[in-house]
Amino acid sequence: MNSLLIVIILGIVEGLTEFIPVSSTGHMILVEQFVNNPQLSKEFMDTFLIVVQLGAILAVVIIFWKDISPFVKDRKKVEEKLTLWSKIAVGVLPAAVLGLLLDDYISEYFFGNVIIVSVMLILYGFIFMKEKNFEKENCIEDIKQLTYKTAFLVGWFQCLAMIPGTSRSGVTIIGGILLGLSRGVAAEYSFFLAIPIMAGATLLKVLKNGLDFSPEEWKLTLVGTAVSFFVAYIVIKWFMSYIKSRDFKVFGVYRIVLGILVLISIF
Repeated sequence: MNSLLIVIILGIVEGLTEFIPVSSTGHMILVEQFVNNPQLSKEFMDTFLIVVQLGAILAVVIIFWKDISPFVKDRKKVEEKLTLWSKIAVGVLPAAVLGLLLDDYISEYFFGNVIIVSVMLILYGFIFMKEKNFEKENCIEDIKQLTYKTAFLVGWFQCLAMIPGTSRSGVTIIGGILLGLSRGVAAEYSFFLAIPIMAGATLLKVLKNGLDFSPEEWKLTLVGTAVSFFVAYIVIKWFMSYIKSRDFKVFGVYRIVLGILVLISIF
């Protein structure tokens, strides 16, 4: 398959799956397995699959800019934004520490393992189907009420997503709901956590692998990243509207069916 078409497909997959509970990394690994091009080296693809997330990160920043930007004149609003960012930092801490310690191990034993991806898709599919049962009656409806303790605990849920096929957005939203956040606040905080954690993962991968791309590889990377941005922008807008009145059952069913189909194709 043509190299340009491959990175466009991967960009679409990244944008579609990054912020809904279906596992973007799992989907990227599956697509990479079934859509191959010998002209794209393993070194390039390993870095591309991480760097392409920058497009999705940019979509989050633009959509929530008014909520997260500290560059406002009102002093009270500045303090609110800085407080929010301090809670984001607390939530990122567990995954940042474990990510640095376990990155090589996870890359060696989990990434590229289609069986693990399939099992995680199915396992968390059943969990996400029960998401409605986890909601609290008197849940937190405003992210300003999020405590540092809850932010830190949600950060530990995020660590589960280090195993491909899990879904970072899914487990952090479920974690937030279990800890007393409304579905909307949990999703919003999950998106905010994505900014530093995905940017950090990209930086870590770049520092390890470098960016020694050819001009053609740079072009492919920019195209894939741009595609992921536009698709993610649309998906985030849709998802935030969707979760106001609907649960995760449809995503759970999708994950289970996909996981089973992939396992059947393997065996």
